[in-house]
Amino acid sequence: MAQVLSKGANAPLSTTDVRVEISSSTPLDIAALLVTASGKVRSDADFVFFNQPTGPGVRLLPPSALEFALALVPADIDKVVITGSLDGSGPLTFATVQALQVSVRDLRGGELARFDPVGLTVETALVLVELYRRQGAWKVRAVGQGYASGLAGIATDFGITVDDSAADEAPTQLYVPPTQPASPARPVDQHQQQWGPPQAPVPAPQPQQWGPPQPPPGQGQQWGPPQPPPGQGQQWGPPHGQQPQSSPQAAGAPTVNLDKGRVSLRKGQSVSLVKTGTPPLTRVRMALGWDPAQRGRQIDLDASCILFDSRGKDVDKVWFMSKKGARGAVRHSGDNLTGSGEGDDETIFVDLAGLPSTVEALVFTVNSFQGQQFTDVRNAFCRLIDDFTGAELVRFDLSESKPHTGLVMCKVARQQGGPNWTMTAIGEFHDGKTVRAMVGPSRQYL
Repeated sequence: MAQVLSKGANAPLSTTDVRVEISSSTPLDIAALLVTASGKVRSDADFVFFNQPTGPGVRLLPPSALEFALALVPADIDKVVITGSLDGSGPLTFATVQALQVSVRDLRGGELARFDPVGLTVETALVLVELYRRQGAWKVRAVGQGYASGLAGIATDFGITVDDSAADEAPTQLYVPPTQPASPARPVDQHQQQWGPPQAPVPAPQPQQWGPPQPPPGQGQQWGPPQPPPGQGQQWGPPHGQQPQSSPQAAGAPTVNLDKGRVSLRKGQSVSLVKTGTPPLTRVRMALGWDPAQRGRQIDLDASCILFDSRGKDVDKVWFMSKKGARGAVRHSGDNLTGSGEGDDETIFVDLAGLPSTVEALVFTVNSFQGQQFTDVRNAFCRLIDDFTGAELVRFDLSESKPHTGLVMCKVARQQGGPNWTMTAIGEFHDGKTVRAMVGPSRQYL
C-alpha cells in the first residue's frame, strides 16, 4: 500500500527504477534537476525538461511523468528535484489549481508513495518532491513549495544560467530547501537571480504612463469589444477610455501602410501599422511557423520576443520559460516541440497599448535550444494578426535557410511622436541557441 506523505515527510524507495507521475486540473510543464551537495546543478545538462528530455538516469515522459533509473544517476548527484510549472494555458497561479497529486510508482505500476500539495497561493512553479540519497539508499521527500517567478526562477536558483539581464535582482523565492542533517554542510546561498522580467521599481508620483490618455469627463469608451459582465474585470485588451485616432505618419515612417489591406513584406521592407481614419492597433498576435525540411523529422524551435528601450537595452524577454512580460502586456502561447503540422507553430500576443512607455521596439526571434540548424527547416514565416478581428495584417515568408541556430525574424517599433507602430521584416541568421544569445544579434537591427 502506498505511503501518503504530508508536506516535509519522507519515505524509503524499495527500488531504484521508479516513475513519478503528476496529475492536476490544468496542464503543467514537468522538469527535473540533478543537484549536487552544494545545492546546484553541475551544468545545464543536469536540467531535464521539455527542450532537453533526457539526462543521466532521468527521462521525461510527456506530458506529465518522469522515469528514473537511480542506479545510473552519477555519484556526485545528491538529489533529484522534481518540479511542475504552469504552462500558460490555464490559471495564472497555483491558487486555483485543483486535484494536484504526485505519485511515485515502480515500473510495474505499483504505487510506492503519494503526495497531495495543498495551501498554494501565488506560486507559478513548484518543487513537488525530491528523490535523495541517504546512507546508500534512495528516499522521496514531499516538498510542495515554490516560486512566483515560474520555471526560470527555479532553474536559476539551482544554478541553471538562463539569462543574465537582471543579475542584481533576487529570485522571487517561496521554496526553502529542507534541512538534511546527514548531508555535508552547505554554504549559505547568496545567489542572486540572473533571469526574469525586471521587478517594477517603486516610482515617484508621476502622470499615468500606461496606454492612451483617459477620455474627457462624460465620454465613455467609443470602440472595441463589449465590456465584461458585471463583476468581471477586464483581463486583456485596450485600456478603458477613448482611443485616439491614428495620427499622421511621423517623420521617417514607412510610406506603405494598411490602407489597401494585407501587406506581404520582403526581407528588409517595412510597413506602418496604420489604417487611415481608424484607431491605432492596440492588440495583435505575432504568429510564427516553420516545417521540417525532411518529412518525418522533428524540429524543435523556440519563438521569443525581446523588448528594447530607446538606449538599445533589453528590458524584458518573453520565451518558453517566461511566458509573460511587460506586466502581462506580452504573452507566449507555449512551446511546439516538433514543428510538424500546418499553420502557426507558436504565437506571441502583444497588447501594444499596455506596453510601458519605455519600450521602443519588440524583436521576434527563433532559435534551436537543441542546436538544430535552419538548413533543417523550410517554410519559415511570421504574420501579424489583429487580435480583435482575427484578420492577417502583415506576412513575411522567409525563402532562404543557412546553417545557423538562430534567426532574427522581424521587429515591431514605435513611430516617433504617436501611438502607432511599424513592422520590419529582417530574416537574418545568427548562432544562438537561447534567447539570451539572441539579444546581441537583435540589437543591431534596432
